[in-house]
Order: sequence, then structure tokens, then C-alpha cells
Amino acid sequence: MADGTALQPATVIAHKNRARQPNESAEYRKAREALLAEEIELNRYIARVAAQRRALPPGGEAKGDYQFLGEASSVKGANPIGFADLFGDKDTLFVYNWMYGPKRQRPCPMCTAFLSSVNGNADHIRHA
Repeated sequence: MADGTALQPATVIAHKNRARQPNESAEYRKAREALLAEEIELNRYIARVAAQRRALPPGGEAKGDYQFLGEASSVKGANPIGFADLFGDKDTLFVYNWMYGPKRQRPCPMCTAFLSSVNGNADHIRHA
């Protein structure tokens, strides 16, 4: 770890877990502890990969002022918006891409459901 302390082996942590299922067998407990140890290792691996991602140097600079067309651009007189204008007075931009299938007239319901939940937090995000 970054602070110099060693992580406990996942198997030790899994064995200390006291959560039990009613009437579980010894075979189930052994398999569940093995699975829990794997889950702990997976979480550690994900954390290591995320740390590597955060440590990446800056990527390439976006050159030019890319123009984006949205739903409003189909309205007569609406203008596209430039990349820099998407940020407004903020230094962070939240972007989400809706998925469409080849036979789909509307975006994926899960995408739109996710965006509906973000909208509920938009005021908090706006002030971040």
C-alpha cells in the first residue's frame, strides 16, 4: 500500500467474514469463502488499474473547434455549438452517449433511465 502497510491476504479477510446463510453446509461455506477471496482480489485489481489510469499523462490536445449538432440544430435558425462552448464557466464536462440499435427509433431505455437519474442530481453537479 502507499502508506507502507501490507494488505492482509484476501483469504484471511474472507475467513474473518461472519456473514452466514441459514443452515449453510460446510461445503457451501468453503466455496463462499473462496469466492469472497476472489472478489476481494478482483476489487484490488480494479483499484490498481484505476490508479494506473489516474496516473496517465495528459492525452493529446483537441485541436480546432469541433462543432456539435444536437436536437436543437434541427430547428430552423439553430446553430451548432463549439467544443469550448460546451464547458461554459466550468472546467469539467459530463458527456453521455445514447445508444441506438439499427431497428431502434428511440435511444436505449437504460441510457435514458440513467440520464433521468443524473438530471435529479444536475443541480448538485452544477455546483461541483
